[in-house]
Amino acid sequence: MLANLPKELAIFPLSGALLLPRGQLPLNVFEPRYLTMIEDALGQGRSIGMIQPCHDVPDPVPDSINIYSVGCMGRIVEFRELDDGRFMVTLAGVSRFKVIKELEIERGYRRAVVEYETYSHDLSEHQDPVDRELLLHELRSFLDITAHDGNEMLDVNWDALENAPDEDLVNALSMLGPFEAREKQALLEAVSLTERAETLITMMSMASHGHDDGSQGHA
Repeated sequence: MLANLPKELAIFPLSGALLLPRGQLPLNVFEPRYLTMIEDALGQGRSIGMIQPCHDVPDPVPDSINIYSVGCMGRIVEFRELDDGRFMVTLAGVSRFKVIKELEIERGYRRAVVEYETYSHDLSEHQDPVDRELLLHELRSFLDITAHDGNEMLDVNWDALENAPDEDLVNALSMLGPFEAREKQALLEAVSLTERAETLITMMSMASHGHDDGSQGHA
């Protein structure tokens, strides 16, 4: 299946936006360069590479900003054009990729040559198990701290979480959690589902312990 993935990708740098294999990411697209990107993708396999800038950047993201070397390719599975010209798009994550080199900008947006071999296991539905009990325990503690600090809480449906498959649970928490961009990049680059779950547990635990000793911030 690797042979069917595009070796050249339009890339969409967006800080804090995490797409994972078999996860879904809604996008509100309004910048002219990305409107063009979506139009082109709809006629060329519907594939887009989501990737994060390496540093905090102003909005809109300058084309000159450095990006991480690892992103995730997604396919457009839902598309709607609004009356004001914006596109509402949903991407379904397919596989992570590594950027080999960037190409010249065409039609206003960035493009790159990528490889998927490093993450070929993303295409397999078999995943290693995770410690669900510990993960959900740390999540409860993390949400209690979030509420105590007056921050916006995740809207958690506990019944749905407890009954979700391991991968859906870990990916949902990774994508929706109020983590910094560098933390989300660590979750993206975790080699396996088990490692991603362990990274989540560590992040939430460190936040809890930091709150207990009076310090602030994420891991």
